[in-house]
Amino acid sequence: MENKKIKQIQTNLPTVVLFGRTNVGKSTLFNKLSGKSQAIVSKIPGTTRDSNFNIVDWQGKKFQLIDTGGILNTKFLVGKSKLKKINFDKDDVDNLVQLQVKDWLKKADLILFTVDNKTGLTAEDRQMIILLKRLIAKKQKISLVANKVDNFKEINDTSEFYQLALGEPIPVSAATGSGTGDLLDKIVTDLKLKKNTKSEISEQEQINVIILGKPNAGKSSLVNAIIGEQKIIVSEEAHTTREPKDFQIEYQDKILNFVDTAGIIKRKSKVAKQELVKLGIQKSLDSIKKADVALLVLDIAEDISHQETKIANEILKEKVNLIIVANKWDQIEEKETKKYSRYIYSKFPFLQWAQIIFLSAKNKTKIRPLLNLIVTTNDARNKKISEEDLAEFLQSARAHAKPLANKKVRGILKHKIPKPKLISIKQTYINPQEFTLQIKSKMGLKDNYIKYIENRLREKFGLIGTPVEIKISHK
Repeated sequence: MENKKIKQIQTNLPTVVLFGRTNVGKSTLFNKLSGKSQAIVSKIPGTTRDSNFNIVDWQGKKFQLIDTGGILNTKFLVGKSKLKKINFDKDDVDNLVQLQVKDWLKKADLILFTVDNKTGLTAEDRQMIILLKRLIAKKQKISLVANKVDNFKEINDTSEFYQLALGEPIPVSAATGSGTGDLLDKIVTDLKLKKNTKSEISEQEQINVIILGKPNAGKSSLVNAIIGEQKIIVSEEAHTTREPKDFQIEYQDKILNFVDTAGIIKRKSKVAKQELVKLGIQKSLDSIKKADVALLVLDIAEDISHQETKIANEILKEKVNLIIVANKWDQIEEKETKKYSRYIYSKFPFLQWAQIIFLSAKNKTKIRPLLNLIVTTNDARNKKISEEDLAEFLQSARAHAKPLANKKVRGILKHKIPKPKLISIKQTYINPQEFTLQIKSKMGLKDNYIKYIENRLREKFGLIGTPVEIKISHK
């Protein structure tokens, strides 16, 4: 019996949280320790919003590393009872970021309190440590990391941080990587990590699903609905999500890895030229290359724009499977799916093969049908078709529609144009699907006939929502 439960994959690895003021270099250190340029690095305060997380493997010993947003106001570190008395805007993104940081601190096995050696000890550092010690449990550990120690002489400058009563500062330079090996050794020692020889996830079972769309289409809400937890900050403010975020669930005995991305807008717009928005958009586009299935999320309550057509073209360029998600269906009074499907396909005439699903991420409707469709389209992407089945298919296709030469003629000459002869069709590639159609003709084959063959292949072999390329070989 198939496993149709949605199970969020939680790592049982120890959690290490990077924490500190804004601009002390947490994201740079996160990228260096994890060996990936995942987190956006910028001098702009509050660059990191949703926390970044990754598995770090240091000499066979693993832990989960969390990069949190910088604390802009220490009031968010106070206890729950005091926090209720503070009058703050719950819809403000910066406030939501700092509340999320607080949640991660409570779950941490080890906190890397990061300070800026160039700036030196600040009053805010002192205040944060006092409140942090009150916030966390006694069993939780704190290590002091002095970042931006770029040479041996600057190590002496770290001595002032002893005043924080966190023991000896660990001097590192996140920019160059200096001292990070010693830091990793200390993390392994503090957490008493043992060598892990087991692979957590089988690559063969994993489906990489990227979620794309314009700002405020509901991409992050969709991820939260799928994993059943408010893990991503959702706000009406555009570009709340800046870096791609990975989340994994187990469904039908497969691992579905969802990547939530920053909203994509026109490159020429003024907003797109802002440093953080520009970096976020580029990371979103780069992430398409690693995907098996793309979800193009539309706000169906609004008109489809040219920008969404551009996003679809980026997906097609990388030959990724595509599902169109018409989100915010709860806002539509007359729920006529046929009418809205015709409208969507009229805006995407080149995506007639893509499946459309109407849902509400806010109300968590149609989540399971969406997951079923992801699994189905991924199976189609990897489908192997036998030569015997393809030979039978070609014979049937010829019987229904005779091939025509790719030649423009008029009047009496038309009957003199020899018709191409279809010799064979072979599947030359899977993931994505590619076929080679061998023909005997000096004049080629009409494009609309090649499209006819493509549509017949999709119908006959259930190639749902996956790109199909047909190459012509002349004999």
